[in-house]
Amino acid sequence: MKSLFSSLHRSALAALLAAACLAPSWADSSVQPRTALPIYKQECAACHMAFQPGLLPAKSWTRIMGGLDKHYGSDASLDAATVQQISHWLQLEAGTYKRVAEAPPEDRITRSSWFVSKHRKLDPQVWKHASVKSAANCAACHTGADQGNFDDDAVKLPAGVRSRP
Repeated sequence: MKSLFSSLHRSALAALLAAACLAPSWADSSVQPRTALPIYKQECAACHMAFQPGLLPAKSWTRIMGGLDKHYGSDASLDAATVQQISHWLQLEAGTYKRVAEAPPEDRITRSSWFVSKHRKLDPQVWKHASVKSAANCAACHTGADQGNFDDDAVKLPAGVRSRP
């Protein structure tokens, strides 16, 4: 009986650990998608960082992909097949956990409540610093942003940038 209990206990523990590893986690601040889509990086990173799909809910990605002709003031139009391929992948990889369940104003990651909360201690002038330029330039401080790693321990503020005075 004791070995049966130990076996069940180990199995339950293994299942819990597996579930924790597979669930979207903000404890390690990683939002790396489960699958890669090279065309997404090729097309989107040509103009800005290829933001991790898990940073926005599916509704936001649908609106963004449906309005590429007026993509935040630029024409980022793509052919229909590429739009369909990228849109499908974004829907599969979009954020579904509580933190990104609500579409942020204007579908901007930088206007989401979780983003604002995480960056509340920064002096607003940080976004205007020459090496940062905008809140959307995640890689200015998050050295692993292009891999979906936003871990607080990996933040490295550029020279001359500081949190609140």
